[in-house]
Amino acid sequence: MAYRWKNTLSSQDVTPEAAFLSRRTLIGAALAGLGLAGAGLPADAESLTPNTWEDITRYNNYYEFGTDKGDPARNARMLTVAPWTVRIDGLVDRPGDYAFDEIMRVMTIEERIYRFRCVEAWSMVVPWNGFELADLLALAGVQPGAKYVAFETVLRADEMPGVRYRVLDWPYVEGLRLDEARHPLTIMATGIYGRDIPAQNGAPLRLVVPWKYGFKSIKSVVRITLTDKEPPTSWNKANAREYGFYSNVNPEVDHPRWSQATERQIGGGLFSPRKPTLMFNGYGDEVAGLYAGMDLVKNF
Repeated sequence: MAYRWKNTLSSQDVTPEAAFLSRRTLIGAALAGLGLAGAGLPADAESLTPNTWEDITRYNNYYEFGTDKGDPARNARMLTVAPWTVRIDGLVDRPGDYAFDEIMRVMTIEERIYRFRCVEAWSMVVPWNGFELADLLALAGVQPGAKYVAFETVLRADEMPGVRYRVLDWPYVEGLRLDEARHPLTIMATGIYGRDIPAQNGAPLRLVVPWKYGFKSIKSVVRITLTDKEPPTSWNKANAREYGFYSNVNPEVDHPRWSQATERQIGGGLFSPRKPTLMFNGYGDEVAGLYAGMDLVKNF
């Protein structure tokens, strides 16, 4: 399953965090290779540095482990991540339970340095490791009638203390249109900084869709269903007025309770200036065509 994007880094190129943070030229090259340098970023895009391991792994939303930002790092160690299987079903040629280890044996793992933008108006830059979701879908064989991809997070009340509270209708579910799911920027992440992805970040397998708000990138995925109907999504079910199905990053469409025009980058310090939010989180050149002719206010 060959990778289709140019100038990518392979798993053999993954650099330890300390060396990574000092190699600005490598970071700049990776950003350019991923289409970031020409995607509406500021002039200093090549100096954009990924957040530290501590930033990325200690400041999380994963409500199954608690609603405070530090709860997932404290509580997610209870999650059993091996063995792990992902059920792929619905409109596919080869439905079944796919073992995570078997998936990893046939996928090409790459490094992707992506902006991460939360709907709460904070952001990070994360060096993910993972593979294109399109390749996993191809492994299962997508049938012609499929139009959407639905995802489901694991639900284990004995390992997830947060599910005792009805913050959301558990299990957590999400969805993408099929063309979004097959886009080369959409990946299933398995690591950060070349290390296995921690439980609080969605171990062992999470979705990453960098032009959408972070809650769309569902964690600890155990089921993927191909369907011909738009699937329900957790935050849309909880409050459709505030969380749409698409949830593309858009500085011109405010959340009903706060502005989305600017963002606070984690790790920048208490008094660091807020930064302008970029349309599609800076990936407009790559993904805007997916929404040609759509009303991006109505379809928020």
